[in-house]
Order: sequence, then C-alpha cells, then structure tokens
Amino acid sequence: MSFESLGLSAEILRAVSEQGYSEPTPVQAESIPAILAGRDVLAGAQTGTGKTAGFTLPILQGLIGVPRQARPRTRVLILTPTRELAAQVHESVRSYAKYLDLKSSVIFGGVNINPQIRKLSQGVDILVATPGRLLDHVSRKTLDLSSVDCLVLDEADRMLDMGFVHDIRRIISLMPETRQNLMFSATYSKEIRKLADSFLNRPVNIAISTGNTAADGVTHVVHPVDKARKREMLSHMIGSNNWRQVLVFTRTKHGANRLARQMAMDGISTAAIHGNKSQGARTRALADFKRGEVRALVATDIAARGLDIEDLPHVVNYELPNVPEDYIHRIGRTGRAGQEGKAVSLVCIDEAELLGGIEKLMKKPLRREIIEGYEPDPSIKPSVKTANGRRSRNNRSGRSQPARNSSSRRGNGRRHSRRAA
Repeated sequence: MSFESLGLSAEILRAVSEQGYSEPTPVQAESIPAILAGRDVLAGAQTGTGKTAGFTLPILQGLIGVPRQARPRTRVLILTPTRELAAQVHESVRSYAKYLDLKSSVIFGGVNINPQIRKLSQGVDILVATPGRLLDHVSRKTLDLSSVDCLVLDEADRMLDMGFVHDIRRIISLMPETRQNLMFSATYSKEIRKLADSFLNRPVNIAISTGNTAADGVTHVVHPVDKARKREMLSHMIGSNNWRQVLVFTRTKHGANRLARQMAMDGISTAAIHGNKSQGARTRALADFKRGEVRALVATDIAARGLDIEDLPHVVNYELPNVPEDYIHRIGRTGRAGQEGKAVSLVCIDEAELLGGIEKLMKKPLRREIIEGYEPDPSIKPSVKTANGRRSRNNRSGRSQPARNSSSRRGNGRRHSRRAA
C-alpha cells in the first residue's frame, strides 16, 4: 500500500514525501481510511508507530476546500498530556500542512499566555493543546469550542495517568454533541475503554500493538549493580563506549537534578528535564540534546511520551519505573520507525520485583550482563517494608535500619500533577 492509494491530496502527498515517508505504517493504513470516512476511531499502537500522521493526514484532507470565510474559529482540537508532546504534534501538523491554506496553533502552560491569546484571536483551523491551559483560555473567554467538529485525544492513557479525566469530560461538554472523535492510546486498559465508551460513537477499533510490546529493533539488557554505584557505572559506560546521545530516566525530579549534576562533574555534558523546569528550560535542554551539545538528557516519566528524537541510539533506565507499562513508554524513545536502538536498565537488588513485573508484561526475560568491576555485593540485602509501609534496609549484620529519606519516594507512582503539563 502507498500513501497515494489512500486518497490524499497532491499537496499532502508532497509534504509526506519531503518527510521521507513512502509507505504508510500499519496504524496509518487502518486509521486514515476510517477517519476519511467520518468514523470515530479507537486506536491502540505502541509509541513510534506513526500515530500522529495516522490522524493528522486525514484531518488535513477533510479541511481542504472549505472556504476561509466559512470556517469556524477552531474546527479541530487535539488534546495531548504534556507540553513536549503538544509541541511535537503541532510541528507535525505544520509539516504535513506545509502546502495547504490552513492555520494551526499550539497552547500549553508554563509560558506567557498573551501570545497565545493573540494567535487565537486571529482564528485557527487546528488547535493542539494541553487540558489545563485550554481550560484557562476557556475561562478567559479567549477560546470558543462550540464549533469544534473533530476531537482527538492523543496518548489518552497518559492523560488518565496524569489525572486529566475530569478536565477531559469538561472540555467535551463544551463542544457540539455531533462531531468526530478520535482516540489514540498506547494501551487498552479498562479505564481507557470506559472513557471511550462515554463519548465515542460506534468507533472503528484498531489494535496494531498494545503497550505490552516494544519495537522489534530494540535490544534490551539489564546490568545488575549496587544502588550506590549506579551513577559511577553509568558515567563509565557512556565514556568507555563513546555514547554521544543518551536519554536517562529517573523516578523523581529531585533525582533527575542530582544525577545531572553528578554526571556533569564526571565530565559528561548533561541536562535535566522534568515538570518543575520552566518551559523555556525544557525547550532549551531538548534542543541542545538534539543538536548534540548535550550528551546525556536526564528525564522523569513526563518525557516518556512526547520526545521525538530522530535515531536516538540509547535509552537508560537509571531507576526502573514503578509501573511496568512505563518501561515500554520509556524505551519507545529509541528504535522508532524501524530503526535500531538499545534499552539499558541499571538494576539494584531493591528493584528485583519491579524487573519481574516488566518481564511478566513483556512475556520474556531480559538479558542480564554484569559489567566487570561493578559486580553487585552479595552481602547487601534488599530493603524490606516495615509495618507502617515505609522501607527499611537490612545492613550487613542483618539488622534493620530505617530508610534515611522516605519522603524521596513519595510521588513516584503513576499519577502526576496536572501542573506538569
């Protein structure tokens, strides 16, 4: 199958060709005809499979030929969970609409709202937004959703994880009842299906691959190591292997900042990106990383989706995620669009249970490889949960010691603050 056979205009085909795409991916091949036919769609596909083009291309096709004066202020609304993903989706919209007479814009928090207000006042055909900032504009009456005839929820499972479900329902209530609804998600959980049932109208179900699998081009390796030596080993691996571009995941914002500082002291140019960083700082860090000016980018799970880095060779799980599915989302940053990539996990004895959950989800064991000089100390015992739910650590004598800073483990779960978007 080719893009030409899908009924797209010459202008769209030209833009697609300039992006280097010749054949649609499976999710594109199934979603584009369904969307062009006006059907609601519930699509599940792993990250890096071309979902953005899967909904953007047919949306653009549907907007062609509508006279400018007849267009409502906003005809298409694309909701994303994070700022980075919103910016990425908008860039894709702009690229695919390069030769079309269409206006698009993106709005998200963490930046001055006034330029967004001015842009919206000029009218846009396609609006990409995060839920929080979108509702800010609605409350200011700088945005009217009463003319939206196509709603897209991108990375819907992530939006539920981040607690946006009530915002989503409120946003839906502000739009016309008759509209096209498109829902794209990496996983098909019960919560996702419940949300889909609440507003999708007899949708076409597309399940290319769920979030339980990783891209075929990704090589997985686990390096057992003591927790206290993780940073030392990571810097050693980056230096000795001459890795030039490494995305490193931690569980917490504080941990990301600390690791970035320590790696910089090791002589590795490093930046951190997480929800507490200003949007300007996040944008600069990502741009520097893409240009190669920053060798290692340390991120929390806010970056697990929405970072589109071409040919990213290495993703490192400095700490395993608490939720197994997030492992798939993290490593989905490498091995994209048929490319090869390597997913490295530094696993201490406390993370054995988390590793087991990931292997159960993937239905296969991950290859272990001990790095010479960093062999785990067999006398170190794993942390154990105490009666109050906190963790304590068994020392070498077998006595139980309270964890030094249990507060550092708070907020490490799957839910994130809306402010992060």
